Amino acid sequence: MKNKVKNNRSPWIRRTAVVIGCLLAGALVFAAYLLMGPNTRSFGDKKYFYIPTGSNYQNVLEGLQEQGIIGSPATFNLVAKRLDYPARVKAGRYEIKKGMSNLEIIRMLRSGRQSPVKLVINKLRLKEDFIRLVASNLEADSASLKAIFEDQVYLRQFGLDTNTVMCAVMPNTYEFYWNTSAGKVFDKLENAYNTFWNESRKAKALALGLSPTEVTTLASIVEEETNKNDEKPVIASVYLNRLRTGMKLGADPTVKFALKNFALKRIWGAHTEFDSPYNTYRYSGLPPGPICTPSAKSIDAVLTPVVSDYLYFCAKWDFSGYHAFATNYKDHMENARAYQKALNARGIK
Repeated sequence: MKNKVKNNRSPWIRRTAVVIGCLLAGALVFAAYLLMGPNTRSFGDKKYFYIPTGSNYQNVLEGLQEQGIIGSPATFNLVAKRLDYPARVKAGRYEIKKGMSNLEIIRMLRSGRQSPVKLVINKLRLKEDFIRLVASNLEADSASLKAIFEDQVYLRQFGLDTNTVMCAVMPNTYEFYWNTSAGKVFDKLENAYNTFWNESRKAKALALGLSPTEVTTLASIVEEETNKNDEKPVIASVYLNRLRTGMKLGADPTVKFALKNFALKRIWGAHTEFDSPYNTYRYSGLPPGPICTPSAKSIDAVLTPVVSDYLYFCAKWDFSGYHAFATNYKDHMENARAYQKALNARGIK
């Protein structure tokens, strides 16, 4: 009789054990899914997460929640502690892709595998423009950048000063880690500037009797005069001819820079009387530094100008963006009158 009871219980025990085992297995699978499965909330294909310098793990955890990046802070915290991430927080800009797991996110953050920032530098006129551009794209603060741009001793090691410092800021696309310091930002730009100024370009500058910073300064005027690359070597020849003969450059863009009024469409006599070392109507030679960040094409136009006797040029009356050139003042005034008549006809003051 006892054996019969035991036999009746055995199937029940086995079935119970199977059910419990299945439940435990399911629980383990579910737990594994929570820990290792996707843990991002609803957003586009990707989202950037920024960890400022000096942040601790609590800052990171709070930031991930506040920015709606992770769905389960508890499972993230559990995995993070298992991987010792709280002790290995690294500042930076990280690309979180939709559907990433806790493990994927934490491994990326722990290793410091950042997504670099592409800093696109186009034509800039003022140091403040550059400082704002960097501060709005990188962690480097504007105060630190401004201090570098005003530090004569620091700049001297690069052959620059507070007037010529913008020579080192060449238009291009640069890659930086988001948490790059202000000093490292400037170092990279200065290295790119030195690479650009190879022996060939230095030799051409020397042949013109100019230093690289002087070439860049003249190129900045050419840059502001025209956006026609095929015309730049001709305009460069005019200014080089004026420098050789001792004429004042008389460049309208330098007046705009001196006045810090870049919206001026016409330069009048009163404008040319403004007292500033950047006003090439009043002061001979080159201004103290560049009036914008010239392109490589403008710099090369100065280094390889056309051979000409031109001393004057004026915008063409047809508003094509090109200029009329002259070797003497009489012909120049005829060109100028034609352009002024066209301006008046359009009501441009």
